[in-house]
Amino acid sequence: MSFVFVFPGQAAQAVGMGLALRDSFSAARQVFEEVDDALSERLSRLIFEGPEAELTLTANAQPALMAVSLAALRALEAEAGQPVIRKGLFVAGHSLGEYSALAAAGSLSVATVARLLRVRGLAMQEAVSPEQGAMAAILGLDFEDVVAVAAEASQDKASQDQVCELANDNAPGQVVISGHRQAVERAITLAVERGARRGVMLPVSAPFHCSLMAPVEAVMDEALAAIDLAAPMVPLIANVTAAPVDDPEEIGRLLVEQVTAMVRWRQSVDRMVQEGATGLIEIGAGRVLCGLARRIDRSLAVLSLQEPQDISPILEVLFNDRFGGPVGGHPQARGKGGPLGGHPQESHLTKRTRQSVLGDP
Repeated sequence: MSFVFVFPGQAAQAVGMGLALRDSFSAARQVFEEVDDALSERLSRLIFEGPEAELTLTANAQPALMAVSLAALRALEAEAGQPVIRKGLFVAGHSLGEYSALAAAGSLSVATVARLLRVRGLAMQEAVSPEQGAMAAILGLDFEDVVAVAAEASQDKASQDQVCELANDNAPGQVVISGHRQAVERAITLAVERGARRGVMLPVSAPFHCSLMAPVEAVMDEALAAIDLAAPMVPLIANVTAAPVDDPEEIGRLLVEQVTAMVRWRQSVDRMVQEGATGLIEIGAGRVLCGLARRIDRSLAVLSLQEPQDISPILEVLFNDRFGGPVGGHPQARGKGGPLGGHPQESHLTKRTRQSVLGDP
């Protein structure tokens, strides 16, 4: 079976995330300590104790989510007794998760990524105040319809030429918009009128992946030019292009472009499948990317690593390939012949592994 390791983005944060991993694994604890040292502050205390409003600020949420993802990965590797990223076909991350993915793949150190994400988060907060900007997920409307709704909302007289743009193409029926708060609220109203199931405001402190973030591009261009970016151990599926990339110079350019560009997550998952991926392992807070993957392609097996008890099922899959077929992608690992359709080898899976793979889409 061929896996992709994926890393969550902002809005997945929650007070207490990663605490059980820190308490259970010295390798995880060392990651939090490394991030604290890199930022010269106790970010870990904010992660574990809150308050939530302060954790949600993008300057805190971005390095915090990366810290939890890398702590989870180090705990997994400690139990495996070896690095595991090379067992993946690719790495990928949603928005800031791209930085986590690059740290996991050895392109950047944890300390360097922590400092980069603090710079990125501060620049984003300074570009637009939390009162002015907003993001919302439009549920149950086709991509093209959301494009039309966003354009109408930004051109409406009441919006006074405010920005409302597509930020994330997450999955069929889930598109995220970003821009000025009034324009985003107007777009939600229009989307519901056009048949959307609902629009959900996201718990973020800045309108990411839209033209309002243009000042941040120069900041990140300068920050990335000052560090050494190594080639990843496995290719990255880039948010901007939804295509594999392993050239450090190209990765740096795409990280800058990503600030204002739409995250093409639906196309990224489609590309993973086209390249032979049959399963995703989400490393870090939440199960958002697992759910999106199953909405995009129901044949994909998904697992998430958030808590110590999640490690055993993942090791079972990585090293024993209990989903059926040899590592590398056997046809029986997907579709009706695979475990999702009742392959005999599915009986070897632990109960928790089955729940993780077949969990909420």
